[in-house]
Amino acid sequence: MAALLAEGELTLSGDVGDAWFGDHFTYSEVVVALAQIEDSADLTVRINSGGGIATEGAAIHALLARRQGRTNVVVEGIAASAASLIAMAGETVTMAQGAIMMIHDPSGMTFGTSDDHAKSIEGLEALATAYARVYAAKSGRSSKECREIMKRETWMTSAEAVERGFADEAGSDSAGAVAAFDYRIYAHAPKRLTALARKNGWSREAAGAPAAKSVATTRQQEENSMTEKERADALAAEIEQMKTAHATALTRAGAEAIAADRARRASVMALEEVKGRESLADTLCATQLSVEEIKAALSAAPKAAANQGDYEQRRLAAAGLAQPGTVEKADHGWGSVVAQTNKRRA
Repeated sequence: MAALLAEGELTLSGDVGDAWFGDHFTYSEVVVALAQIEDSADLTVRINSGGGIATEGAAIHALLARRQGRTNVVVEGIAASAASLIAMAGETVTMAQGAIMMIHDPSGMTFGTSDDHAKSIEGLEALATAYARVYAAKSGRSSKECREIMKRETWMTSAEAVERGFADEAGSDSAGAVAAFDYRIYAHAPKRLTALARKNGWSREAAGAPAAKSVATTRQQEENSMTEKERADALAAEIEQMKTAHATALTRAGAEAIAADRARRASVMALEEVKGRESLADTLCATQLSVEEIKAALSAAPKAAANQGDYEQRRLAAAGLAQPGTVEKADHGWGSVVAQTNKRRA
């Protein structure tokens, strides 16, 4: 866990949403950290991340952007990919001397039919559009212009980030070491970052190499004694078996997950600590926290003002995110990601 809150400062370091190189931080961890301070309190967020999961970054950005208090962001080392979107939640964004920022189009992988790939394209386009709107709101540029900058995978020094409007100032403090990340996966990463990744062994392929090598070795031994037709038939049978097992597992897991989520939500909403904190409780139910962890987070959080719900509805309606009289509930679908990433300008 690398979402640490201390003395009014939230430090986010490592991978966004998953642990590839040690340090990482998730939406759930940021929710828990923010529950420890007043929503109206000033907050400094320090970021040092090479990126990670695009949707996780969008959710964390939305979480920080909708705070009532002032949020200031300091980029220490690097804010790339999903981490750069999180940085846009700051009313002020300060780049440490020597720090780097990178923005680009979200990417993903799909296994399946042409329909599956088409759905992935639709989702990525929606997410990229939402990202572009966030960058545009911060920089003062148009969404179209920001999207073009994203498509080029743009790397910026402190001065360049300020000049282009993605940061407000270059601080006097020197940047620390960049977060561990396999910067070779990016198309235009600075040579010093790719060399650093190579020198330190920051490789996603290396992390999965032992298991991959074991599978490859076993398969090669089996294939050595097969004819071409036998290998083709065996591969086809293996793929079909994997598809069947995968579909069965998804169906069973989906039913179990729905039942478990309903039971967990009921247990949470029955807690005494929920009273006066209903909105926070609903948000926490969307995380992977246990009932006991949610109870602890609610206990540490202040109770909401009586008119907070009305204020939230008015705010959403004014931002064009909801019709007056409706209440937006947090989820992780594309629709909510697009909606939540529209930053409120003061």
